[in-house]
Amino acid sequence: MTEQKKLDRKLSKFPRARLMTEVTPVERLDRLSDRLGIDLWLKRDDLTGLSFGGNKTRQLEFYFGEAVQQRADTVLITGAVQSNFVRTAAAAAARLGMKSVLQLEERVPGMGEQYYHSGNVLLAKILGAEHMRFPVGEDEVGADNALHERAAQLVAAGHRPYVIHLGIDHPPLGALGYVQGGAELSAQISDFDAAVVPSGSGSTHGGFLTGLRLSGMPAPVYGICVRRNQKQQNARMEKVLSKLADLMGFDPAIVMNDIDVWDGALAPGYGRVGEGTRDALNLMARTEGIFLDPVYSAKTFAGLIGLLDVGVIRKGQKVVMLHTGGLPALFGYQEVIGSV
Repeated sequence: MTEQKKLDRKLSKFPRARLMTEVTPVERLDRLSDRLGIDLWLKRDDLTGLSFGGNKTRQLEFYFGEAVQQRADTVLITGAVQSNFVRTAAAAAARLGMKSVLQLEERVPGMGEQYYHSGNVLLAKILGAEHMRFPVGEDEVGADNALHERAAQLVAAGHRPYVIHLGIDHPPLGALGYVQGGAELSAQISDFDAAVVPSGSGSTHGGFLTGLRLSGMPAPVYGICVRRNQKQQNARMEKVLSKLADLMGFDPAIVMNDIDVWDGALAPGYGRVGEGTRDALNLMARTEGIFLDPVYSAKTFAGLIGLLDVGVIRKGQKVVMLHTGGLPALFGYQEVIGSV
């Protein structure tokens, strides 16, 4: 049995709601390759199809698979104000005939009015989502508890709610989407020297690394920290990968020694746009005509450039960067990046 068939069999155990339009393309960035002195490719998960695309669609296929299996009629989820996750969850709920409850955390201080009304917030309102507010940005357990309180109210009213948890102590179902994503990439391009992905909740990074390793791909996967520093993110990744190994039934040693996270592009913090992030966003747009979002993909590209500058990624190497989408957030950040 091939590695791909073994992986397909592992993933087939989990219910899945098909939300992806199709396999997302991989394309070479010719002008940036010449400029940076590497062979640069982009995995276009900004083109997943549902509600402006983005990487969260892969993760939500498995959460909604379980929700459908449980005959849920309402899905509850937490994210930052301009979260792509909650916007995509609202779209998935609409497609599957469910209601959505979106709890928005205050993670990014000092933002203007557009941040609270444009971008993903506007799209979620068009999708008919119910909104809640949570005043703390670093209390995952508290945020989950607040969702369960609302879920209890829904049960009392005769509904069947399904909670997508924020906290790390729950099974990382969303990471399964990127196990599939890593396997998908390995079938598209098999000779790259390194992959670069954002590392936030750990689901995308952990799933992608696992998918590549279970497909027999040895290239390093560099996770660019978008929310926590390197030490904190490394500890989170260990926990995510351990839980993912338990969930899927594979030896965690396959991935544990391959955790590579880098926080050189993180400043000034989650959801905040520093000079390097702004420069990376502009460079991609003005060289290749491709937009990045200010929270994840622009920081990821800034991290790739940083790794090249410090010699972790070397000149001439073939590098694949994961474009995680999130483009509606650009409009919520107009006051921050619109003057450049």
